[in-house]
Amino acid sequence: MVDPNDPCLACGIAAGRIATPGGIILRDGGFTVHALADPTPLAGWLVVTSDRHARALYDLDAAEAAALGRVTARVMGAQREALGAEHVYAFAIGDVLRHFHLHLVPRYAGTPARLRGRGCFEGRPEEMLPESEVASAVVKVRAALGG
Repeated sequence: MVDPNDPCLACGIAAGRIATPGGIILRDGGFTVHALADPTPLAGWLVVTSDRHARALYDLDAAEAAALGRVTARVMGAQREALGAEHVYAFAIGDVLRHFHLHLVPRYAGTPARLRGRGCFEGRPEEMLPESEVASAVVKVRAALGG
């Protein structure tokens, strides 16, 4: 298994050395917003990653913490507007990747019950979306953000 912390996957994404489907959606307040780097069963699953290597939310400084709230609310609104999501979950777990990142996972009317809430992390291989569909959702959210 590849260690996502050696070198740090999130640092690579934030620095532009590692591409995710659809590319970078937004850079604001010390954060980079991008699609999930792993396969996903839900279109529009985005990640807010700190540009600075911080281990977790408790390592963000006051300015970063304030910017995080603003950026997250803005992106969640764009996910709802552009993709028709009924709700957007926010998860900051940090057990595997030890670099602050916040998952913003849309829930749709047709999202199966087993993929709702924390179940979204349990998608089966056959449920994973093609990269083109993931990138298409990125384009829609970027447009809703004015980018």
